[in-house]
Amino acid sequence: MIQLIIGVPKEIKDKENRVALTPEGAKQLVSHKHEVLVEKNAGIGSGFSDGEYADAGAKIVSTVESWNVELVLKVKEPLESEYYFLKENQILFTYLHLAGVTKTLTEALLKNKTTGIAYETVEDAYHRLPLLAPMSAVAGNMAVTIGSYYLAKFNNGRGMQLGEVMGHFYGKVVVVGDGVVGRHAAKTAYGMGANVYVFGRHQERMDNLKEFIGRKAHILLSTPENISEHIKDADLVVGAVLVTGAKAPHVVTEEMVKTMQLGSVIVDVSIDQGGCIETSKPTKHSDPVFVKHGVTHYCVTNMPGAYPRTSTIALTAATLPYALKLANDGFENAMENDAGFAKGVNTYKGHITFKPVAEALNLMDKFMELKEIVHNFE
Repeated sequence: MIQLIIGVPKEIKDKENRVALTPEGAKQLVSHKHEVLVEKNAGIGSGFSDGEYADAGAKIVSTVESWNVELVLKVKEPLESEYYFLKENQILFTYLHLAGVTKTLTEALLKNKTTGIAYETVEDAYHRLPLLAPMSAVAGNMAVTIGSYYLAKFNNGRGMQLGEVMGHFYGKVVVVGDGVVGRHAAKTAYGMGANVYVFGRHQERMDNLKEFIGRKAHILLSTPENISEHIKDADLVVGAVLVTGAKAPHVVTEEMVKTMQLGSVIVDVSIDQGGCIETSKPTKHSDPVFVKHGVTHYCVTNMPGAYPRTSTIALTAATLPYALKLANDGFENAMENDAGFAKGVNTYKGHITFKPVAEALNLMDKFMELKEIVHNFE
């Protein structure tokens, strides 16, 4: 007997080649007596064929069929052309980033009374973000290699290579934020042989950060004065600030950007949540950069989509246990038994249930705590 029907649509965001589920993930869901419907060619960009999904027990279906299910697994938030598929009594499990995008998606979720569970606000027992972490790591690694590419003179960059040459470190990399993105960006830059400066808010993390990144890395408190001083001669600035589920604060102002060297580069990984650099605006893989105040800005909103196979495998490893909880236990039981998972619920029955989203979008009149709607919650 089939317990739940689960759909995996093909991603349609620009150059988004990830897919929400690997064939091995589909196999595990099917082994628990769930039906998995995978849109035709959904995994092709990540190197997974329809045949592999079929061999795993999934059914290959049309776009409409992949959405006409009880649980939808996606990578990125629905685009406007997909709002039509949202419906009541449907769970959408994906990166939503509602505070960082326009109100239209949130309004569509509310109108259709769709349950929206955001990967980026699910917490584990240690208040970490286990479903955001793997993609943050990919984006952090990528931020430095992308920044290095745009520093090349043929890209109108400064012509400064980030790396060690004959025992000397070249290029200054400023990383604003000391979370998963920041740590991985800093470690990648340090490994290349650049001079690395990391700005964080937690004094107690500094020794640990040095151990992770490298003993010659510079770890500083994130203050406007410190950032202003070091951004002036930076070759690459990586924006890596996160406030869980909320709009990112502008910790690098436009005035600071104006002081940067001509041909330097900014990679704002925080752009999914609105960006932590005031001059940032969302870009896409097919048109990834723009220049403002002589500084190249790279602000692609789905950076890990550039490396879809690595990203899909890592993402499925993180999300599959939660998808199994939803499918095996049902929504209410899964949320009641896992408070960290419940924090992932951003919309439910026409209400916003994650306060930072309601605050960021000025929709506090639509906010209601999940426990007030689901009465058997503790």
